[in-house]
Amino acid sequence: MIDSLRYCQQNKGLVIYAWCLMPSHLHMICSADDGFFLTHIIRDFKKYTLKAIMDTIQNIGESRREWMMDLFAEFCVHLKRDQKFKVWQDGNQAKIIYTPDFFYEKLNYIHQNPVEDLIVKNPGDYLFSSARNYADLDNLLDVVVESSPLVTMR
Repeated sequence: MIDSLRYCQQNKGLVIYAWCLMPSHLHMICSADDGFFLTHIIRDFKKYTLKAIMDTIQNIGESRREWMMDLFAEFCVHLKRDQKFKVWQDGNQAKIIYTPDFFYEKLNYIHQNPVEDLIVKNPGDYLFSSARNYADLDNLLDVVVESSPLVTMR
């Protein structure tokens, strides 16, 4: 996941302001550079990571392999397109950020996610989050931390 996000940053125009990868989902505040479309970036990210997840499950000695493969196949039963496995939900619950206050509300929500799930005590302790960037700690992804995207566009 991290490598895929980094690839999208370097090659597909993804700009990340905040992120948090949880065991079952991903939160991001992001945008696309000029000349790129966020919907295309997210589509390509989901397509690539689906393939990578399925390859990993099939090629490692995962004890739950059959159960997961059956579950991901079952998620495709209702689809009209020919697809064997489904990992990601349709859509992405996108919310447009119109104000700096809304940006910081979502930033706090994203960084508090692993704390709320009792994974860590402090947001900066969670390795898979931009909370580490905002706390000036070692981190896994570069993010824009100066201010909200609205403030930086002025």
